[in-house]
Amino acid sequence: MDRTWASQAIRKITAENNRSADTHLYVVPLPEHWGVQLYLKDESTHRSGSLKHRLARSLFLFGLVNGWIREDTTIVEASSGSTAVSEAYFAQLLGLPFVAVMARTTSREKIDLIEQFGGSCLLVDHASEVYAMAEEVAATSNGHYMDQFTYAERATDWRGNNNIAESIFQQLALEEHPVPRWIVVGAGTGGTSATIGRYLRYHCHDTRLAVVDPENSAFYPGWRDGVTGFSTGMPSRIEGIGRPRMEPSFVPSVIDSMIQVPDAASVAAMRHLRTLAHLHAGPSTGTNLWGVWQLVAEMIAEGQRGSIVSLMCDGGERYAGNYYNPAWLANQGLDPAPHEAVIRRFFDTGVWSG
Repeated sequence: MDRTWASQAIRKITAENNRSADTHLYVVPLPEHWGVQLYLKDESTHRSGSLKHRLARSLFLFGLVNGWIREDTTIVEASSGSTAVSEAYFAQLLGLPFVAVMARTTSREKIDLIEQFGGSCLLVDHASEVYAMAEEVAATSNGHYMDQFTYAERATDWRGNNNIAESIFQQLALEEHPVPRWIVVGAGTGGTSATIGRYLRYHCHDTRLAVVDPENSAFYPGWRDGVTGFSTGMPSRIEGIGRPRMEPSFVPSVIDSMIQVPDAASVAAMRHLRTLAHLHAGPSTGTNLWGVWQLVAEMIAEGQRGSIVSLMCDGGERYAGNYYNPAWLANQGLDPAPHEAVIRRFFDTGVWSG
């Protein structure tokens, strides 16, 4: 193997990271008498527009140091969109062809972004078909299947090295409650929850990790029942999180609590955030917030003071044609109005009635 090209590729990726500032940690306004501070880490400000920028960088470095990615390698990924966008960006940075295998339901906006970064998209009818198709494309194209669902939890250094958990704690250092009571995230591959959960334990923080999960996803029932490899066989309607099977990168043992979130509630919380904090986010951020509001309500009820941190995974502009489109929501049978009423009552009373 020509290690010269691999070394140059690693330098390019490292240089890209050196040019990048950290993502913002916003304060989300809550009633002062609640005694709870909420912070939202805005991962949409990465160059490729989402939390998956971190994962894509790690997966490329992992593939390069393992000798799997070479100068003439076609990069192939199975993705619901955001990981593919970020990987297309890094593939273009290295001058490598990129193919994303995705479900047909992926938003048009994400497909356009992948193509803008020089990638191509292969659409399949069902989310469960992406794995085998990605393997086939890689095998027939001198390619490397990145397989985010297997390698996400091992490609990122959970001890630190500027991972998202370390970044959160550095940004909280001067806050009133620098060690949050909860960190709340969703699970797509499971890589983010694995990294954060391991980091919390390694550094002996009292912070607990909550993972939110949409309807149809296998993560929540598998975690609840302790069933490894659980499968629902059904696709998630919330792009970027939830899977029809428990993915290999999902590590249940580092999770303190899981919350199942109705899909329409994810949309309601996403829309409410724009009114509350003037932040335009995607639906997986709404899933996070539906879980956050329940944990805030528990803290209020128990008289606990402290902080909670969650993620703004990507921007709402990627979802103009679906989750922000009333006609699309109606066609999907998603009515956020009752859930928006729950959020309004919560902000009026401090009591959760969902």
